Amino acid sequence: MNREELNWLLQTIKDAETVERFVLAQFERGRISLRVMAYVARKRGWINRATNQFLATATRHSIEFPTTESPVAIA
Repeated sequence: MNREELNWLLQTIKDAETVERFVLAQFERGRISLRVMAYVARKRGWINRATNQFLATATRHSIEFPTTESPVAIA
């Protein structure tokens, strides 16, 4: 999902808290990139250069779900 699609969807959600949860959920599920999430968060005033609270929350949530790793044989 790109910025324009996400912005269009977010216009249909009236509650600011619901919008924030929606964006975070889409990021956690890999449907939007960190760049798109950060763009939307900055545009909506959720973060600023000093605090980065939204990104810290997103990072904390994203590391709760371990990635699956496959062993690789090196010849």
